[in-house]
Amino acid sequence: MAKDLMCSPGDFVVYPTHGVGKVIEIENQEYSGHKLKLFVIEFDRDRMTLRVPTDKAEVSGLRKLSSKKIIEKALTTLKGRARVKRTMWSRRAQEYEAKINSGDPMAIAEVVRDLHRNTGQPDQSFSERQIYEAALDRLACEVGAVEKTDPERATEKLEGILSASAPAPEPTPEEIAEGEAEAGSGTAAA
Repeated sequence: MAKDLMCSPGDFVVYPTHGVGKVIEIENQEYSGHKLKLFVIEFDRDRMTLRVPTDKAEVSGLRKLSSKKIIEKALTTLKGRARVKRTMWSRRAQEYEAKINSGDPMAIAEVVRDLHRNTGQPDQSFSERQIYEAALDRLACEVGAVEKTDPERATEKLEGILSASAPAPEPTPEEIAEGEAEAGSGTAAA
């Protein structure tokens, strides 16, 4: 993978369990008599630095940023209809966490889509909200890095897509009565 994942300092990469990071340097270190070549990756949001041996990069799941084409597919996924399974929340929560930690933008987009709540929908539980925010943050970071914008703007873009693809809210009984009264007065005048 070191051959496939040719990174140089300044490149952005994705580590599955931590999201988007920046390669600071590639350093050589010696541990217990073994010489290792390491990617030094900094994750600003988590204030964390990670060292990954270059020969273990593939096994660890380290990859370059997704292409614009893959990000577009993920954004299209957000526009789709939520597919919530009728299983216990604990089982779904584990599946959602696994999708987030996979680092796959398509899988993360599915989690964001499935857990998104619009106005007028029931509120989320605390754990549901935590998983949703983690998925949204992870996806926004990658979208922001690919589109060369900050994660906050990317989050706004994602939320805009989610809101635009939401079904129209059901009319309230008052709105229905008001509409019927207007329709009734319109036919009487004609």
